[in-house]
Amino acid sequence: MSHYEGMRSPLSKARGLGSAKSGVEHFWIQRVTAVALVPLSLWFAFSLAQLGRADFFAVRGWVHAPSVAVTLVLFIAAATYHSALGVQVVIEDYVAGEAMKLACLLLNKFVHFIVAAAGIFAVLKIALT
Repeated sequence: MSHYEGMRSPLSKARGLGSAKSGVEHFWIQRVTAVALVPLSLWFAFSLAQLGRADFFAVRGWVHAPSVAVTLVLFIAAATYHSALGVQVVIEDYVAGEAMKLACLLLNKFVHFIVAAAGIFAVLKIALT
């Protein structure tokens, strides 16, 4: 039993209605990633402002710092995961037809995975060279 199971109403538990135990978890994960993105986004925006008109070598040196690289990876992972969850909700709510909905959901996961992997790979390539 999921630890989110306790958040369902007694009536929905009795009737077996609801989102097949995934809706509450999806809701909370999206909220947790949103909260995580607040300080990460502020850090990212402040860092970019500090870099100003820095040249390529200065930015590469900045990303090369371990604390920056780790924070960038966390930012990319949280942002893409949060985005994937949000787009999933839009698809589930507004795309008609089960086949089209399934195709869009799979495409959503695939595109967000590729974007996250490419971003994280780029950070790690800079940080580890």
